[in-house]
Formats: sequence, C-alpha cells, structure tokens
Amino acid sequence: MMKIFRSLLASPYFTSMVTVALLLLTFGLGSVAYTGFFSLQVVLNLLIDNAFLLVIAIGMTFVILSGGIDLSVGSVLALTTMISAYLLQYWHWPPLLVIACVLLIGGGFGACMGALIHFFKLQAFIVTLAGMFLARGLCYLISINSITIDQPLYVTLSQARIGVFGAFVSPSVLIAMMMLALAIYLAHYTRFGRAVYAIGGNEQSALLMGLAVGRTKVLVYAFSGFCAALAGVLFSFYMLSGYGLHAQGTELDAIAAVVIGGTLLTGGYGYVAGTLSGVLILGLIQTLIAFDGTLSSWWTKIVIGVLLFVFCMAQRLMSLGATRNGAAAAAVA
Repeated sequence: MMKIFRSLLASPYFTSMVTVALLLLTFGLGSVAYTGFFSLQVVLNLLIDNAFLLVIAIGMTFVILSGGIDLSVGSVLALTTMISAYLLQYWHWPPLLVIACVLLIGGGFGACMGALIHFFKLQAFIVTLAGMFLARGLCYLISINSITIDQPLYVTLSQARIGVFGAFVSPSVLIAMMMLALAIYLAHYTRFGRAVYAIGGNEQSALLMGLAVGRTKVLVYAFSGFCAALAGVLFSFYMLSGYGLHAQGTELDAIAAVVIGGTLLTGGYGYVAGTLSGVLILGLIQTLIAFDGTLSSWWTKIVIGVLLFVFCMAQRLMSLGATRNGAAAAAVA
C-alpha cells in the first residue's frame, strides 16, 4: 500500500488529480446538502464571478513557473479600474482606446519590474512588493473616492448575457476562457513556454543551454502585468466603477489558485489548465458558504488557508518522492 502511495506522490499528475477530485467531491457534497446547487447555472456563476481572478491567476502561473512571484497584480487591477473610470468619465475617451491604453500600461509596468529583477539581480518579492505599493498609491493620486462608470459600452457588456444550454454567461467569461486557451498554447507549444519551464527548473542550466533568460523573464512579468490590466478591465465591467480599494488581497487569492491548481511554488513544474480548477475551487468554497447562509464570509479564508497547507505539504512530499526515485534510478545505473 505504501509503495502505491509513494508512486502516486512521484507522479507528475498527482496534485492535478487531487485538485480535480476535490472539486468534484465538493460540488457533489454541495449538491446533496443544498437544493438547487446541482445546476449548470451554479457552475457558470463560478466563472462569471471569478473571470477576473482567472485572468490574473493565468499571469501568475507563468511567473511562478519561472521561479518568481508577483505581488503587484491586485494593485495593478485597481489602478486599471481607476485609470479607465477617469478617462471615460472625465476625459470622455473612446472605450476601446481606454482599454488599449490600460493594457499597454499594465504590460509596461510588468516589463519594468521584470527588467529590475533580472538586470539588477533583485528579489522578485521586493520588486513586486514595491510595485504593489506604487500602483495602489497611484490610484489615490487619481481620486480618493470611487468613480462610477456609466459609459454605454461598459454598461452593455456588464449587463450582456450569452445563452449556454438554457443557462448564461457574461462576455467576461468568454474573454477569460480565450485567455486560458492562449496561455495553454504559449506554455506548452511555444519556445517561450519551454524557456519559462527551463528557467523555473534551473536558471543556471537555462543559461548554459543558451536560452534568452533575461528576455524571457521580462516577458513573463510583462505578461503578468498585461493579465492584471485585462483583469482590471473585466472587473470594471463587473463593478462599473473604479476605486483604489478594489481587489485588495487578490494577489494572494491568485497565488492560492495557482498552488491549488498544481503548480509548484519553486517553479519549473505545473499546468496552466490546472489554474482553472484552482480558481473554481476557491469560487466553489465561497458559493457553499453563501448557500449555507449562517457562516461568516471569513470562513472562506480559513478553508483556503487549510487547503494551501495541505497542497504545500503534498508538493513537498512530491518533491521528496521524485528525489528518492531519481536516487534509486542512479543507483541501479
């Protein structure tokens, strides 16, 4: 029995299988416990409410795969909503121009952090923490109050519903799923994706292999900043407002979704598709608490904390199992 357990731990699909099994089990328990829980609309509501988190988590997945971390994404999201609201409401810019502008700002912000991390050999934690404070502070330079968005295109996209087998999703869900498909392609079918995995596995080895480590790192953080800005656009559709306090702590939710989705915090291993299951689990926990009606929303954080501990332990056991298997193979050879 222990031998089977060890072989499972050594499997590269172990955490991904656990995540999917946990997702199905949680949904099954909710369906038994609460009337109306077992429906397509409940599942689609998870995507509607967490489309912005999925997009942020996609960018975070690439950063963690490369062996880094990005703590600025929640603040970049808030800054995006503030810039969008200000340009739309006070300067009356065309909405498509506003969206293009904030996406460029987000990508440029991330690229600057990536350049600082690589060329000045600074810790990603410190650089992105500074980016978090900078972006959040810039929100309050624009306005200390919430700015309501009543631009017709934003209102239309906020209220639009797209039918799916008798249920519906919002346009934000379609955008998030397209980003997920693009990210899967980038990670698993392009030279850029292979370089990200190689750098996360061992940066020195990646250098010796002749990979463009500096360019890849800058692009990874630029992509994360772009995803954070796109998430800010989706959040603007969702809330129809810009506010400096939007998305506080979202960067931690994104990290939690990535880890629960099966990506190793040490980098070099993980699946972008697994991030979707991590986001769905976080959304499902919130939905279960909402259906219960008697529990405080703080139970969401408690359950997520417990799950993170469990998945971090599973990752550690996986790495130990892989090390033992490697040593055994070397001894046989």
